[in-house]
Amino acid sequence: MLTAARNEMLTRVGSGTPMGELLRRYWQPIGGASELDGKDPIKPVRLLGEDLVLYRDRSGRYGLIDRHCPHRRADMAYGWIEDRGIRCSYHGWRFDETGTCREQPYEDTTNPKPSKAGCEIKAYPVKECAGLLFAYLGPLPAPELPVWEPFTWENGFREIVLADIPCNWFQCQENSIDPVHFEWMHDNWGARLRGGDGNVAPKHLKLKFEEFDHGFVYKRVREGQSEEDRYWTVGRVALWPNAFYLGSHFEWRVPVDDENTLSVAWFFMRVPKGREPYAQERVPVWKSPIRDESGRWITSHVINQDIVAWVGQGRVADRGKENLRSSDIGISLMRQRFFKEIEAMAQGKEPGGIIRSANEAACVPLPNMAHELNTEGIPLADFDKDPILRQRLREFRHHYGQPPEVRRAFVDAMGISGS
Repeated sequence: MLTAARNEMLTRVGSGTPMGELLRRYWQPIGGASELDGKDPIKPVRLLGEDLVLYRDRSGRYGLIDRHCPHRRADMAYGWIEDRGIRCSYHGWRFDETGTCREQPYEDTTNPKPSKAGCEIKAYPVKECAGLLFAYLGPLPAPELPVWEPFTWENGFREIVLADIPCNWFQCQENSIDPVHFEWMHDNWGARLRGGDGNVAPKHLKLKFEEFDHGFVYKRVREGQSEEDRYWTVGRVALWPNAFYLGSHFEWRVPVDDENTLSVAWFFMRVPKGREPYAQERVPVWKSPIRDESGRWITSHVINQDIVAWVGQGRVADRGKENLRSSDIGISLMRQRFFKEIEAMAQGKEPGGIIRSANEAACVPLPNMAHELNTEGIPLADFDKDPILRQRLREFRHHYGQPPEVRRAFVDAMGISGS
C-alpha cells in the first residue's frame, strides 16, 4: 500500500515532477513514420503534459515543436512544411527542427537582418527507427537511441498499432511485470468470452524476477511446464522504463498526461522459410478502437482485455486501497526501482538504462524466447504445429480493428493469399 504522496510520485508526469523528469531522460515512441507520408505531414501530439506538433519537412527532417507559435500563440498544427522546417499560417514565421526562427517575413522586409534572438520555439529531437518515431524531451546532450536487436531483424512483416488509453501510464506499465494475469484475464476470462466455462487454464506454480540494466526479466512455471521450459530459462522483459517486450513485439505505455496514455505497439512476424528475401517498403500504422458502438470496452483481443483492467482502476489508480500479495512481487520491485531512480536523479546521477555509446546502442540484445524463430524462420507448414503461430496466420490477435489493407499486406508477405 502506497501513501498518496508516493503514488503521486509514480504517476505525475508534468515538467518538473520527479517522474516527469525521469521519463524525459529516455527516448519515447510517439507514432509511426508512415503517419507522415501524406500531403500534409503534420500531426498534433500531446506528450508528458506538453502540447506539441510533429512534422516532416520537404527535405525529410523530422521536427517536434511547441503547439503554439512564440509570436502570437497561433496553432502550429495549421502551419505548412517547407524545404526546411514549418511555417506558421498566421504571420509566416518559419522555424527549423532545432526551434530556430529562420524567417519573420514582415520584419525581414522592412528591417533587413533583424535580430531573431528570443524568438525560438520550443523544440525536441526526433529520430526514426524501424518505422517508429522517437522523441527526447530531456536535457541535452541526448543519450543514444537504443536500437533493440529486433529492430535489426530482416525478412519480417512489421506493423505499428496505436491506442488512446484514458488512464494513467503507470497502471498500464505495472501490467508488464504481472505474469499471473495471463492465467486469469487472457486464458480463463478469454475462454469465457468465447463461450467456454470453468477455470481450466494451467495454474502458475512458480515465479521469479531478475533485474538488469534495461528493466526486469520475469520467469514462470505453469502446470504442464518444467524449469526446462523457455518461460523459465529465458523469460519476458518489463523493459525500462515504460515498455514490455514479449519476443516478437514491444508495447510502450507513453504518458500523454497524468490521466491519459498512448499505447504504442510494434509487431514483427518472420516470413516463412522460402519467402526470403522479403523487404517491407513501408511499415503500416493504425489505431485500434477500444470501445464498441454501445460505449463498452472491447474485450475480444489480448491488449484490449488488458485495457479493461487498466481503465477499470480509474483515471489514476488509488494504490492506498490495494492489497498486494505474493503474486505481486514484480509490482513491488518495479515501484522500488522507480523510487531509487528518482532519488538517484535528484542527487545528480544518471538514471539506469541510459546508453551514451553509439556502438553499444547500435544493436542492444534482449532476452528472447523465440530468437531462432524470428531470425531463422520456419517453413509455412510448421506454423500449424504451434497454436499461437497458427492463430497469428488466421487473425491479428493482439488489437481489435486491424484494417483490411494491413491484413492483405500481411497475407501477401506470408504467402497465404486465398487462405
